[in-house]
Amino acid sequence: MLSQLVYVSNRKQHCTEEEIEKILASCKKNNPPLNITGILLYSDKKFIQLVEGESKVIMELYDKIKKDDRHTNPMMISLSPVKEKSFPSWHMGSKKLPAGKVDYKTDITTEDKNVFESILNGKEENGERVLNMLKKFF
Repeated sequence: MLSQLVYVSNRKQHCTEEEIEKILASCKKNNPPLNITGILLYSDKKFIQLVEGESKVIMELYDKIKKDDRHTNPMMISLSPVKEKSFPSWHMGSKKLPAGKVDYKTDITTEDKNVFESILNGKEENGERVLNMLKKFF
C-alpha cells in the first residue's frame, strides 16, 4: 500500500552541512531502487522529513533513520495511506530553513504559523495538514 510518513527530529551539533550532503547523496543512491521519494527540511536544530513509498519499505527505512546518530528524538508525526505520491520525481528534495525562525516572506495566516510550529515541536498529528504545510515550502 502506498503511504507517506512524516517525522521530526533534533539535529545534533556534529551534523555539519557536509553530513547533510552525505544524507542527500545516500538518498539519491538508495531511494530510486526502493521507489522512495520525499522531502527533507532542515535547520541548525531540526529535521522534518516526508518519505513516500510502499508502506513496508518506508517503515523499514524509518527504522534505519531512527538509529542514525546525526539526530536525536525522532518522532513520527504521521503515517497514512495515499492514492498517489506528492513528490513523485524527487528521490529527496531538500531545503534549509533559516536559523532562529522561519521567514515566510509572504502573507501567512496565524493558523499556518501555528501548524508549522506544531510540526517543529512534534505535536501536529493531522497528516493532511502536515502535508499541506510541507508542500508550501516547495
